[in-house]
Amino acid sequence: MTEIPAVTPMLVEADTTGLKVRSRDGDNLGHIKAFMVNKRSGQSTYAVLSLGGFLGFNKSFYPVPFSVLAYDATDDDYIVTIDRRVLEGGPSWANNAPEFNQAYADRVSSYYGTAPGPIA
Repeated sequence: MTEIPAVTPMLVEADTTGLKVRSRDGDNLGHIKAFMVNKRSGQSTYAVLSLGGFLGFNKSFYPVPFSVLAYDATDDDYIVTIDRRVLEGGPSWANNAPEFNQAYADRVSSYYGTAPGPIA
């Protein structure tokens, strides 16, 4: 089972074990599994959220543009700034992560209505 998308020539995964994610209502959603970092700019353009599951099973992974997250320094966690139902309806996988190529990045950005991050 692959949890993180395949790395592309211009995108690398940065593991972020332990960063919690909550909804804008304060509900615990899960954690950030990884940031997808552009090798040229060094900036995180996407985050892969790990949501749901019990004892490590039945997790789902949701790639989101970094712009839909807000950092809360007080609680040292991230807040998803969009409605939870929108997030849960977005691109995701449970097994066999997709190749995070430009077409997939465009699909993710289009769903969330953000400018696509260049990854190639």
